[in-house]
Amino acid sequence: MPKMRYVLMKHETELTFVEMPESHAYQLSALNLRLHKELDKLTADNVPRLPYAVAEMSDVELHDPDIAIVSGLDYINSLEREFASIREQAYPLVSLLTEIRALQAQLEQWYEEEAEL
Repeated sequence: MPKMRYVLMKHETELTFVEMPESHAYQLSALNLRLHKELDKLTADNVPRLPYAVAEMSDVELHDPDIAIVSGLDYINSLEREFASIREQAYPLVSLLTEIRALQAQLEQWYEEEAEL
């Protein structure tokens, strides 16, 4: 069974755990920090409001049914769709999309390799 890590995301008062392969969890946290640094530079009207990565952990035991655990691939696919829909004119959005899509491709490959085992 593959080792997983959990990235705790906080959006206002909502908490979500993103389940990531242990080898890729730090990349999601780093990407989240990078995106937050760049969000203020975007001028489009439809810039998504991102949660903050507030913690990483090796194990999670939830006691609150309102808190979700989301697959890392599902999360990054949703993130890619949100950023791909931005109609930005003043900022080179392609660099952010490239970073998102790079992690997306790595996760897709990781899940494919795991399915073959």
